[in-house]
Formats: sequence, structure tokens, C-alpha cells
Amino acid sequence: MMRVMTKGEPRALFSAIAADLVPLVESYRRWLRYEKRMAARTVTAYESDLAAFFAFLAEHLGGAPGVSDLRALGVADFRAWLARRHGRGLARSSTARALAAVRGFFRHLDRRHGIHNPALAALRMPPPRRPLPRPLEPEQALSLTDAARREAAPSWVLLRDYALLLLLYGCGLRIGEALALDRAALGADPAGLRSLRVRGKGGREREVPVLPVVAAALAAYVEVCPQRLSHDGPLFRGVRGGRLDPSVVRKRVRNLRVGLGLPDSATPHALRHSFATHLLAAGADLRVIQELLGHASLSTTQGYTAVDGSRLLALYEQAHPRAR
Repeated sequence: MMRVMTKGEPRALFSAIAADLVPLVESYRRWLRYEKRMAARTVTAYESDLAAFFAFLAEHLGGAPGVSDLRALGVADFRAWLARRHGRGLARSSTARALAAVRGFFRHLDRRHGIHNPALAALRMPPPRRPLPRPLEPEQALSLTDAARREAAPSWVLLRDYALLLLLYGCGLRIGEALALDRAALGADPAGLRSLRVRGKGGREREVPVLPVVAAALAAYVEVCPQRLSHDGPLFRGVRGGRLDPSVVRKRVRNLRVGLGLPDSATPHALRHSFATHLLAAGADLRVIQELLGHASLSTTQGYTAVDGSRLLALYEQAHPRAR
């Protein structure tokens, strides 16, 4: 039976479904807009995802799906839909949103209209891939840290920023970990500092070695800082005397990378990634890198193996008995 379209209705949303399903879809759209109060763009995206889902079902089932068809869908049917999306090369983030739209629709059918389908609840989608770290080349990391002490700013600020960036690259600290340090962390002789106790995520503490060049930079900053660095006060101070804010550091690095022609991926956190990647490239053990970074799980650290796969392959070929 032909249905008259009303103004504002997405034509594709109703073109592939049976008449008994139309009012249920309209009910879901109203719920999204007026009860859930989703942003208009999000609602439009959900409608597009549902339309694509219904189009798949029409092809998959050999006809426009109705209420009875939705009740009868099994896990294999939903997996076939996901497989179709994967085969078309759609991004995981796009499929995750589409799955959220379809799940929401089926929950709405269950709660508001008594139409239940247990199959969707049993469907599990692989977690999205974590974006790979984007480290700098060693020359880029060194140029970024060195440039921090050659800008137009008070000398103590230049030494502060240089020491901070060296700490990120030389010790693999997160920016939050570095800025949370108190003066007491350096001890009585910053120039002779050989290790640093850092509190990371989840309150986990770790001991990280400190290179002489990093210790020297920290000592130089402490010596010239015009503000009183009390034993239990912040190590890195802003120009107004409080603990240095991460946004100030990010802005400074952004200005430095523009001047050096470095990519947008050159951020304070990229220095931490670079620390780990360059250690791995030099043959450091992955477990050691895990300890230095303060990762609770080795699987998190293993993300760096994809960054330097060529180095790992070379080590494998050198070490494995069958490769000799």
C-alpha cells in the first residue's frame, strides 16, 4: 500500500520497509528528537543508519521487512549486516554508530511496543582499534626540545620549557605526570639526579632513570627560577606562580612545531611515544619499556610494535634459529 510522505520525512527510511513497521519507526524518530533530545545532526545520522539497515534487510530477506521479520532476526542475520558493512570498507567508527542506532531502535521496540528480539543483545562487535602512536623522528624530537630554549621569552621560562620537554622525551613521562611533580622529587642535588619516582594513572608509582642531560636541564631551571620552589610545592611554575597548566605547554609546543615545520602530530604526548619507539628501535625489551611507561598491561605497550615493525622483523631474523 502506497503511503503519502510528509514534509521532513527521509524518503529512504520508509522506502524499504513494510507498512506495519512505519509507525514504529516514526515513534522512534519522535523519541530521539523530543524525549532523548538528541542533536539534529545525530538524529539525521541515526536515520541514515536505519535506512541502510532496512535496505540491507530488504535484500537479505528478499522483501520489505515487517514487524514479524524483526522479531525473527537471528544473530547470523545481524552478523551478515556487519559483514556487508565491513566488505564495503566502512570505518569501524561508522559501524559502531550504526550499531548504536539499530540497538536503540530495537530497545525502543521492546520497551514501548512489546516487540522483543534477544539476538541483538548477544551480538558482540570487536572493540575499535586504538589509533597507533605517531612518534617523531629522532631528529625531529631533538629539534623540538632544543628550540624550546631559543625563543623570545624570559630566560627562566626558556629553561623551564626546555627541561620539561626533555623530561617528556628523555623519561617518557605523560605531561600530567611531569606537571604534577613537586620540587622534592629532585632531591637536594638536581644535577646529580639519577632516577625519578613518578605517580601515574591509577595512582601507580614507578621509578624512571634520568639521563645526565635531563638532570642538568632540570638543575639549570631550578637555579634560575625567580619564584620560590618550596620543597612540597610545584616544580614547574607558571609566570603567575601557580603550577604550570598543560594548556600553556601545548600552546608552546604548537608554536614551536609551526616554526620548525613539524607535523600536527608533534605534541607533548608525541614525545612520550617517541621515547618508547626510539628505545624499541634500539633493541630495548618490550617489558622494560612497559615498566618505564607505567603501563598496567603489556598489550598497551605492544601498540608500539606496529610502529617499528621493520626493526622487530630484523631482530627476529637475527635471533631465530631457523632464520640462520
